[in-house]
Amino acid sequence: MSVELLDGATIVNFLQDEEAFSVSVRNRFAHLDTDHDGLLSYAEMLKELQSLRVLETHFGIDVEPDPDELARVYKSLFIQYDHNLNGTIDLDEFKKETKQMMLAMADGLGFLPVQMVLEEDSILKKAVERESNKIAA
Repeated sequence: MSVELLDGATIVNFLQDEEAFSVSVRNRFAHLDTDHDGLLSYAEMLKELQSLRVLETHFGIDVEPDPDELARVYKSLFIQYDHNLNGTIDLDEFKKETKQMMLAMADGLGFLPVQMVLEEDSILKKAVERESNKIAA
């Protein structure tokens, strides 16, 4: 994990680079697809959902949520990805929903940079790296 500066423009620019975004999504999907069947089950997707750190904070201190409530949140997020509700997520569903979530995040962030803790292999980290490489060039 690393702490990175992120703003909405970084995310939008990354999404507009169709090749970079598609490669990142395909790589992340392949990483999550542990049985290599081309589909993500709930169990495979749960790791990704858990990385979202759905925790309440009170004055910057993490508070453990109710496990049943957290399970409902994860199930709801899984269903949001599973567009055809067949119990699995294919690459197209994963890509479309990831893009929608990233656009919503970009909209929420706006253009003022914020510090975020990002997983090293996350799609958001790839967006930050791409932006940093553009600035360095």
